[in-house]
Amino acid sequence: MADSFSARRHGIHDGTIKAVLGPTNTGKTHLAIERLCAHSSGMIGFPLRLLAREVYDRVCAIKGESRVALITGEERIEPKDARWLLCTAEAMPVNKDVAFAALDEVQLAADRERGHIFTQHLLHLRGREETMFLGSATIEPLMRKLVPEAEIVGRPRFSTLSHMAARKLSRIPPRSVIVAFSAEQVYEVAEMLRRFRGGAAVVMGALSPQSRNAQVALFQSGEVDYLVATDAIGMGLNLDVGHVAFAGLSKFDGQRQRRLFPAEMAQIAGRAGRHQRDGTFGCLAGSGGQGAEFTPEEIYAIEEHRFAPLTKLFWRESSPRFDTVASLIGDLEAGPAAPTLASAPEAIDLAVLKLLSSEADIAATLRGHKQIQRFWQVCSLPDFRAQGVEHHARFVARLWQELAHGPLASDYAPRMIAQLDVTSGDIHALQGRIAAIRSWAYIAQRPDWLPAREEMTMRARNVEARLSDALHARLTERFVNRRTSVLMRKMGVDAGLLPVGVKDGVVRVDGEVIGQLDLFKLTIDPAARHEESKLLLAAAERHLPSILSQKASDLTREIAAGTADLRMEDGAISYGGAILVRLAAGRGVFAPQMMPDAAVLKIPPEAREMLLTAVAGWFERQIAKLAPLRRIDVASCALAAGPELRAVLIKLTDGGGILPRADSGVANLSQVQREALRHLQVKLGALDLFVPAMLRAGPLALWRQLRLVWRREMIAPVAPVMHPTLPQKAPIMLGYRRFGGQLLRIDMAEKLILAAHKGRKAGTRHFEIAPDLAISMGLATENYAVLLRLAGFRPIIPRKLPDNAFGPPAPLMWRWVPVRPQNNVGPIMVVKAGAFAALADLVV
Repeated sequence: MADSFSARRHGIHDGTIKAVLGPTNTGKTHLAIERLCAHSSGMIGFPLRLLAREVYDRVCAIKGESRVALITGEERIEPKDARWLLCTAEAMPVNKDVAFAALDEVQLAADRERGHIFTQHLLHLRGREETMFLGSATIEPLMRKLVPEAEIVGRPRFSTLSHMAARKLSRIPPRSVIVAFSAEQVYEVAEMLRRFRGGAAVVMGALSPQSRNAQVALFQSGEVDYLVATDAIGMGLNLDVGHVAFAGLSKFDGQRQRRLFPAEMAQIAGRAGRHQRDGTFGCLAGSGGQGAEFTPEEIYAIEEHRFAPLTKLFWRESSPRFDTVASLIGDLEAGPAAPTLASAPEAIDLAVLKLLSSEADIAATLRGHKQIQRFWQVCSLPDFRAQGVEHHARFVARLWQELAHGPLASDYAPRMIAQLDVTSGDIHALQGRIAAIRSWAYIAQRPDWLPAREEMTMRARNVEARLSDALHARLTERFVNRRTSVLMRKMGVDAGLLPVGVKDGVVRVDGEVIGQLDLFKLTIDPAARHEESKLLLAAAERHLPSILSQKASDLTREIAAGTADLRMEDGAISYGGAILVRLAAGRGVFAPQMMPDAAVLKIPPEAREMLLTAVAGWFERQIAKLAPLRRIDVASCALAAGPELRAVLIKLTDGGGILPRADSGVANLSQVQREALRHLQVKLGALDLFVPAMLRAGPLALWRQLRLVWRREMIAPVAPVMHPTLPQKAPIMLGYRRFGGQLLRIDMAEKLILAAHKGRKAGTRHFEIAPDLAISMGLATENYAVLLRLAGFRPIIPRKLPDNAFGPPAPLMWRWVPVRPQNNVGPIMVVKAGAFAALADLVV
């Protein structure tokens, strides 16, 4: 009842009681660990599960895991022979008989939500040989009244804490913690640090120990220089911090938005400076928070560790009666007897108890002392989801439906835990699942609630570990940019010290990918923001010249050996898709200008000149394939050739060694000039003038590229495969003529015309033409007739057989008429008989 602590107040205990009070960084926790390990058994209560876990790891290293226990609401590691216990305040076994007992952050007895738990331990927690309370000096007056037998020991801070004027986020020094007071503000600050400083670790109360430790490890290892946290960081987490920046100076305390008390400011600011190294604190300029500036009085109080003492501690009956629900509620709402204590505000467990006990179906199950006590235990389930009384009460009600008549069904907890074992989703979703699995981890600690308790505990712990790993990965992915982080850590010393490597085109600085090197062009990773691009280029440019020089030398050797796959297309010479030089019109079609690409200009001069010389040599070897055309070009400049021949040669050069005879002007040439053409390897065909060597795909494609550079206009494409015919709908190709619905290479057409002329017999005016050669070339009959027509051949229509006559029809005969410059073909009637009977309807 209300005076149940009076025996403790009057000194009925055997051991000594010490209250070690003082500011942060005084070594209080370290002292408590030393005293714990000096006794045969003991336990310490901490305000946070995270802090209990941290100290548990330290004590395990001293005493061994088999003799140390960790007891929290969600986690219970309790070996059979455990003698030293590290607990959260709520989970401490108060009646445990130990030689040493301690409570950390005892001033939290003045906290509205949890204060009654700390007050209960202050009044009732005792060790057989030694008891120790650790906390702020603000509780000293109340400590003397409530525990007068306690020895008060003050401890000075090891280092100095000084105020620093407000700074913008971009000016915050490395090894700083930025404290925000909402998840949204934490994310906003962390995102800004990612952009400007390469990233930040994130610590919030909602994180699991695994996530929190992984994030802190990022900061402690130096991978990031900044940590963004909520005010939970003020509760004893030991970090290597030089400066604490406040993103605001107000918070919502569950009832209203209020300004932090100076003692609360000091608790957070005290994270700066460790051991003998001094620390600083200040505000974040431009954060937008109202009143985000320390007053002179607040600065003085924090630097000198002078704060107003606490006047009240919150209390609630720790041993209520369970006769009826009404008596239970009455005891929990009863006031304390001591004037230094105040009734605790209605906590969520009491609110849930009142709400659910008023429902008829639940009230009907509350019969008897044990059942009411069990119901209170269920209502005491912490609201890990932090979604309010109504939502939490529904969860408790559903749980009580299962527990009112015994343990949970064997498949109920496994199904609920399995539903939470999902590692996909964003940060918010993962935090929600972690909060939910913490509820099931708490439930699994109750031996009378679950069958196979140990198995369920292990399942919940494994799911939380997987969710924590996923959350850490999401936080790191969102708020840590390793590229910028690496550069910010080392560029201040000397960017030249950063190792730069290129493998498979990927450029890495100190192992971090920063971009892609396509031959000689460096492309910064598009994920890097504009601010990072400058840093990345600055880090790479020290090493890039030597890398480019080596790549240029390797390519130069390949070109000289003839193994480099260089290509000339679209007015440029490229290698592996990367442009080396661009071509522009020069002194002639065979002498374009070569202008190095911008990426090539970044190669050091000596290696660049060697590469460009090799590329020029490769170009000359390609041009050698056009030797017949180049000779024609040279001959077109000789005045002795005469204007008629020069005109023909110029047209031939412009046509790539191909010129329709009808437009050539060859009829105006003398015999001597025609011999000159033949000497230049120009064939005078019936339809075209052409250089046979230029009809191959390679020379034609090369000449087409040169002409594109010279004239800046597109011309007919080159046939990809040199078949004698192409499909009917194919576009006209260089070196081909269209005959009806087919394309035929011009030298093949001249071959057919020559064969037709050989069929003429001396002194014979009319003659037959065998279609065998045309058929072997795949030329259709009707298209062959078009070819012969263009060459001057005319069909002779055979007479029809009389109606009463029998026998084979007369064969189709031909005659040749020299083609005039203007040659119009009229309709011709042909008898539909014989191999070429169809020509009568097709020759027009």
